[in-house]
Amino acid sequence: QNLPVIDRSITAPASGTARGAYVLKDAVNPVAILIATGSELSLALDVQSALESDGIAVRVVSAPCLEWFAEQELSYRESVLTPSIALKVSIEVGIAQGWRELIGDGGIAISLEHYGASADAKRLFNEFGFSVEAITKRIKAAL
Repeated sequence: QNLPVIDRSITAPASGTARGAYVLKDAVNPVAILIATGSELSLALDVQSALESDGIAVRVVSAPCLEWFAEQELSYRESVLTPSIALKVSIEVGIAQGWRELIGDGGIAISLEHYGASADAKRLFNEFGFSVEAITKRIKAAL
């Protein structure tokens, strides 16, 4: 995949990967947490930037290994997915299974629950709601 490189001068170091999930880029007094991994991380950062422009602070969490994250002590998990931040949003170009435990009943799962569409990636992302505009709209509606 031809993916953008994450600017580590403005985000947390990749060493957080060893804990399964970590705060990639935080915000002051976030009202929501975006959780993503791999190719979806750049989209999450773009959503964060768009929301920030509208005065809405959100945290971006990179979660490359949910199993490793589940093994961390509760205090660490709560420092990443702070319970007092009610709105949690997972972004996964795949099924939401596994993410629902992290986002809770009030969370939003941006996911793809079916297969078989064929077109270029940009068109499919837009069609299935994996765009900055579509995700920011859903987050704003939930706040």
